[in-house]
Amino acid sequence: MEVVLEDLTSLALLAASAMVPITLASIGEIASERAGIVNIGLEGIMLASAWAAVAVYILTGWGPLAGYLMGAFLGLSIGILHGVVSVYLKGDQIVTGVGLNIFSAGATVVGTYMLWGTFSNSPPVEPMPGFVIAGVRISPMVPLSLAAGVAVWLFLYRTIAGLRLRSCGEDPRSAEAMGVNVALYQVAAAGFAGLMAGLAGAYLSIDYQGVFAKNMTAGRGFIALANVAFSGWNPLAALLGGYVFGFSEALAIYLNISLEATAASNLVNTIPYIATLAAVTLVAFRKPRMPAWLGRPYIKE
Repeated sequence: MEVVLEDLTSLALLAASAMVPITLASIGEIASERAGIVNIGLEGIMLASAWAAVAVYILTGWGPLAGYLMGAFLGLSIGILHGVVSVYLKGDQIVTGVGLNIFSAGATVVGTYMLWGTFSNSPPVEPMPGFVIAGVRISPMVPLSLAAGVAVWLFLYRTIAGLRLRSCGEDPRSAEAMGVNVALYQVAAAGFAGLMAGLAGAYLSIDYQGVFAKNMTAGRGFIALANVAFSGWNPLAALLGGYVFGFSEALAIYLNISLEATAASNLVNTIPYIATLAAVTLVAFRKPRMPAWLGRPYIKE
């Protein structure tokens, strides 16, 4: 991604670009956790989808849209698999997520070597057509991620289906007594979370960095999980939280350009993770109310 940081405007715009993968993953995870399913495998889904998006882009020559579709499809498939294991097989949701992260970290490296003969990265790809403001290229995914946050909020709090989904994460026994198909809602929510994480990974490799690189997610999946708690499981607040985390990453890029790869630049790279620790600490003090049935398998009596 070409960046020319000239003033605070370009820094703010870069933050908007940096927030997209965190925001998309957060919004999807909020819907999933509202239904009672937690997925700490967002990092793995993002990484696998980032690889798949670039692989399809390069191998088919069909362009970035094909890459995005592949990333979304893979994320959806993994999310549904996680939902089936969690809901129907009563598997431990945390263990399943950890397994996704470990598997993706290794599989993407092997896949990169098999396709391109290197363990590090893929050939570069061209991003989706966008527009440039103050030296920063803005992808169409930036406004789409904002619209997604609003749409999910409207769904959760202004529709009957959203109310039913939230009831699955609060009291599935009562929800089922009212005729709600708890298993269906939970699997669908887990699939949606996977789809959004897949889009986040595709954006990261196609639009944000223009290449797939080993472990390129760099903890963004875990930052997205922190943003879920930071936002109080509210999609609109997640947009603000995503921008805060995006700004911390943009600030690190800005300072690295200013420092010109001096020894201090390594310390600067820790800014996004320091921001994450600060957010988690704030959550510990605020103690927002999480869905009552979060992470617990629902077993019918």
